[in-house]
Amino acid sequence: MTLLARLVEVSRRVGEHSARGAKIRQLAELLRELAPEELRIGVLYLSGDTPQGRRGIGPALLQRAAAVPPAARPGVSLVQFDGALSELATLRGSGSAARKALGLQRLFGALTGPEQAFARGLLTGELRQGALVGAMTDALIQASGLPAEPVRQAAMYAPDLGTLAVSIMTVGAAGLEPFRFELFSPVAPMLAQTATDVAAALQELAGPAAFEWKMDGARIQVHRRDDAVRIFTRTLNDVTAALPEIVEAVRALPARECALDGEAIVVDEAGRPAPFQVTMRRFGRRLNIEKSRQELPIAGYFFDCLSLAGESLVALDTRQRFQALSTSVPEAMRMPRIVTDSVADAAAFYDAALAAGHEGVMAKALDAPYRAGNRDARWLKIKRAHTLDLVVLGAEWGHGRRTGRLSNLHLGALDPKTGGYVMLGKTFKGLTDAMLEWQTAQLLERETHRDAWTVYVRPELVVETAFSDLQASTRYPAGLALRLARVRRYRTDKPPSEADTLETVMRLYAAQ
Repeated sequence: MTLLARLVEVSRRVGEHSARGAKIRQLAELLRELAPEELRIGVLYLSGDTPQGRRGIGPALLQRAAAVPPAARPGVSLVQFDGALSELATLRGSGSAARKALGLQRLFGALTGPEQAFARGLLTGELRQGALVGAMTDALIQASGLPAEPVRQAAMYAPDLGTLAVSIMTVGAAGLEPFRFELFSPVAPMLAQTATDVAAALQELAGPAAFEWKMDGARIQVHRRDDAVRIFTRTLNDVTAALPEIVEAVRALPARECALDGEAIVVDEAGRPAPFQVTMRRFGRRLNIEKSRQELPIAGYFFDCLSLAGESLVALDTRQRFQALSTSVPEAMRMPRIVTDSVADAAAFYDAALAAGHEGVMAKALDAPYRAGNRDARWLKIKRAHTLDLVVLGAEWGHGRRTGRLSNLHLGALDPKTGGYVMLGKTFKGLTDAMLEWQTAQLLERETHRDAWTVYVRPELVVETAFSDLQASTRYPAGLALRLARVRRYRTDKPPSEADTLETVMRLYAAQ
């Protein structure tokens, strides 16, 4: 019986190590210790996930549970803790909120201080100790002793890494067999890293590369066999019923059996792309689909072919998959693309994408296989980033390597009409260790009050913040929120009076 405390200790050690090899060794050692019934739980927890998925445990419930005094010594096993989460997730009906709150407080009362901190990070989705899926996959390779490539291939098709871990740690190489690409079983999409510009992308990819428009739409994966068509989101939800025009377009393709990767985006009468949140309205509709179709017409643009005529293509290189795409999808439904090693040509293509209303381009190595679920350096995104000088209104305590330091910043702009600051979003991205140390000291000097998670401060520090765009939001008072925000630097040269105001933010949103 493995105690939760053992997992928490490994999480702490992984968070303390900056070297990837050291993280993987710690994780692999734990995987060898876990019993079969503990493997899936442990792998998912250390990857920042839980077997229960959506648990219905919000910040208010966690804040009350966090106030419970911790236990003096460890005594809760990994299986017991996960069983308690499963029981809480099943509570429904009248009085369930009160029962869930009481059950969560009892659970936290049985945990030590470090275990409580781990549980909070896990349940809020902010467990950032560095054991992400890539590192966990490498740890599983090391722990199982199996060749790396077959394990990575199987990880693409497993429902989760925990399920794969159980299979190969219990039966060895034979445990890889069930995990293959199958039509109508969607896989997590391949993701990209970032390049500063097209010249940097060409240098990093070391040769001719494919450049594609990067549309600010919703990622879709479409599977077809004869007249059966299903559309999945990047989180693998089935949204077929909400997008009938894409279903019809795919049914009209010459390829009778295929799986395609692409973007869905709403376009206006002039053919210009709508903002991301407008596109997402189509994905949330369950009723009046035909009315939505008339008001918000949506189209699919495909850039990859994962399967054709019953054959998986994911192990093939980019050139071969592009060829399959060009023979199965007409040009009007393909993402615009060029292949070049010319910086000038790539830059002109990038400018054309921006002029068409899109957010940038993708650069892809021509020899890259399709790495489902991986953020691969052979796919690079180049986007135009907006920046605003915003004021720090508060910050949340960090987790993992950031424990004890103020990390997630609350960012806002002055509303000249009221004289108060309006929050526009949060970010912990872009902060170096040195910046974390500096901002923790500076923010604590400016503290006005705090709660269990957040230190609120006088609005005196200005941060230059990069973001992809602004989107409508009911979460914040101004009705707007930053999308993909990232700290560039602290503007110690600027007082809050020189920071951007809400009027500037509203003008920028209107210009989008």
